[in-house]
Amino acid sequence: MGYFQTPWHIVLLLLIALLLFGGKRLPEIGKSLGHGMREFKDAITGDSPAAEDPQPELPPAEPAVAPTTATPTERETL
Repeated sequence: MGYFQTPWHIVLLLLIALLLFGGKRLPEIGKSLGHGMREFKDAITGDSPAAEDPQPELPPAEPAVAPTTATPTERETL
């Protein structure tokens, strides 16, 4: 005895999911589920695409504003 013996079971399950989550969230849920399954498969098989393609290092950040020296105004010298 299987859970999905006929195509109507799958249609009913998808209809319930559509009612629960809405049309806008279903693609996001499917995408995150696929991403999680891919990560799980890569962890089981030992494939690691992140280890093959290291991230390039960024150059050090330069200061946005050049430092200025303060000069006393006429009022401050009195």
